[in-house]
Amino acid sequence: MSKSVGSQLMSISVLGVSAWMRDYLNNVLTLTAETRVEEAVILTYFPVVHPVMIAVCCFLIIVGMLGYCGTVKRSLLLLVWYFGSLLVIFCVELACGVWTYEQEITVPVQWSDMVTLKARMTNYGLPRYQWLTHAWNFFQREFKCCGVVYFTDWLEMTEMDWPPDSCCVREFPGCSKQAHHEDLSDLYQEGCGKKMYTFLRGTKQLQVLRFLGISIGVTQILAMILTITLLWALYYDRRDPGTDQMMSLKNDTSQHLSCHSVELLKPSLTRILEHTSMANSFNTHFEMEEL
Repeated sequence: MSKSVGSQLMSISVLGVSAWMRDYLNNVLTLTAETRVEEAVILTYFPVVHPVMIAVCCFLIIVGMLGYCGTVKRSLLLLVWYFGSLLVIFCVELACGVWTYEQEITVPVQWSDMVTLKARMTNYGLPRYQWLTHAWNFFQREFKCCGVVYFTDWLEMTEMDWPPDSCCVREFPGCSKQAHHEDLSDLYQEGCGKKMYTFLRGTKQLQVLRFLGISIGVTQILAMILTITLLWALYYDRRDPGTDQMMSLKNDTSQHLSCHSVELLKPSLTRILEHTSMANSFNTHFEMEEL
């Protein structure tokens, strides 16, 4: 029971992290749409994060429920299905893990490609581009950066008089206006282009996926070992009681037949004893007459 519950908890954890990374990457794709950077992100992360990890985790939750029911009901069929499903999922995860170790960015991303992201700044704050505004704010808060090269990009590419509040080190309404007039050090000094370049060239996100994949893989191996042990125990537990019942039935039958035979032979034995007693009496009487 504990193995299926543990597998479910691990699956829910990996599912949550995968969903978080997918949302995280969606914001990156929003900023890098129609650029070479977008293609690099898709080739590097989405084949793993989007279809494989989320699908595997959802399937593992269902399989965990199957294993739980099989353990509670002591069902050999359910446990066999549980073991087979874990084995198939483990093979898929192993292939996925090998792929992430060998995968590299096949599209060359250069620093010049980062500068083209300035074109995505012009629509910031417009009512019909709220999704783009949200993506910029998310990225600047998450990466602690401002603009593409420097925070002055907002003044060059837009009609804004100061950067967005998401550029502030300590964010509050109107913080960027205050920092622009009083202390520019309250704004993030590093541009987001460099941060995104480091993000794409780095392996932190893939390392997180690898760690989670290894953790859930170890849990699945332990679950499969425990499942085999339980199947072995249930198989012999079901076979031995049947043998004991047959032996008990055989002994009961033998005892019943013995008792029945004694009952049938009892009248005959009584008659034999009576004849023996009569013969002894006749012999005694005959000997007395001779005397």
